[in-house]
Amino acid sequence: MDLQTEEQQAFHQRPFLFLYFPISTKPLCFAVSFFILSVSSLFIFNFSTTPFNHQYYDLLRFHHFFSQIFSQNNTTPSPSPSPSPPRACDYSNGKWVWDETYPFNSYTENCPFVDPGFRCTQNGRKDEGYRKWRWQPDGCDLPRFNASELLERSRNGRIVFVGDSIGRNQWESLLCMLTQGVSNISTIYEENGKPINKHKGFLTMRFQEYNLTVEYYRVPFLVIIGRPPPNSPTQVDATIRVDELHWFSKQWVGADVLIFNDGHWWNKYKTLKMGYYFQEGGRLNMSMDVMEAFRRSLQTWKRWVEEDLDPNRTHVFFRSYSPVHYRGGTWSEGGHCNTDKEPERDYKKLEDEPENNIFISNVIKQMDSVKHRVQFLNITYLTEFRNDGHPSKNREPGTPDDAPQDCSHWCLPGVPDTWNELVYAHLLSKGFRK
Repeated sequence: MDLQTEEQQAFHQRPFLFLYFPISTKPLCFAVSFFILSVSSLFIFNFSTTPFNHQYYDLLRFHHFFSQIFSQNNTTPSPSPSPSPPRACDYSNGKWVWDETYPFNSYTENCPFVDPGFRCTQNGRKDEGYRKWRWQPDGCDLPRFNASELLERSRNGRIVFVGDSIGRNQWESLLCMLTQGVSNISTIYEENGKPINKHKGFLTMRFQEYNLTVEYYRVPFLVIIGRPPPNSPTQVDATIRVDELHWFSKQWVGADVLIFNDGHWWNKYKTLKMGYYFQEGGRLNMSMDVMEAFRRSLQTWKRWVEEDLDPNRTHVFFRSYSPVHYRGGTWSEGGHCNTDKEPERDYKKLEDEPENNIFISNVIKQMDSVKHRVQFLNITYLTEFRNDGHPSKNREPGTPDDAPQDCSHWCLPGVPDTWNELVYAHLLSKGFRK
């Protein structure tokens, strides 16, 4: 995960540990030295067994500990530091804790906006413990989600999700979370009368009491998929136009909150092996690598954000990659996840940082120096642990017994609720429509 903050930069620019001993007696000096060696050995052991994502924080705590001890003996006066504004918490690092009281005032699988395939208990799942794990960030707490408050802040506004079916998973989660703040659920409806189950295109759910719409646009690549240019090779069935954002983008302008996700479809199986090649500037490029095409599409998205969105109105999030958890093979080779009943505890079994995340975080860094500051909603690390939260074999009624397990999407209520709690926390920290 990318955790390069101002605090880290300052930390790396100063010596790791200043040892100043105004000690005059040998016995006391020996005692202090023994104490330092003992604490250091404990720290080194802990550091060697700690996952990389937490090692920086252990270093920082270690440095702070000794600074506090020896600063009392340092007689050299130092100027008082200037007060600095509080930093927002890094919610992406922490651990899952068992909490019998979680989730608070949650919805149930009977929420009418949950796809049948995500209703795991109704589809045969016997254990419900996967709902009782709460994400606990390091060094702070997630604010408790308050549906009524978010609805009130969003009154007369628009919350828009753009992406693939995992984005739809998160959209359905937020719809159901918000129903807890509505007095009459029948006042929530799809504006165009469309059925929401398995619908492609876009859907607009209106919360009539608040004149709020919560929208979903199915755009797995964010850019346009179109017909190939004339005289293209026969193996080219379609082209992904990496320099043209999807036509739906005109409808995203003016949203108060925009939550993007992308990357799950950017692989050779969803592109080149399906006959989808890349096009740029009206020209077909048969040799372009998938990840290079992904990088260029993100630059197209970046330009659109900078040119078409009002930074004083729209809060933009880009959610990171949602891990899959197929064991014993891929989805088409008998891979499974139905034996997992609790979060993963072995850090060594976590996957490396997905390449998609590196491209996404890099393009967002490029936007730090301009007026648009996009929030990288980094959920990959916390989600990587949740191998227990997928529908697995508990799929929608009518699914053949030999159908592949679903170890990509998530049961609802479930893990995507935490993603939305992070969105809520970030909006509060930014003073969203206060």
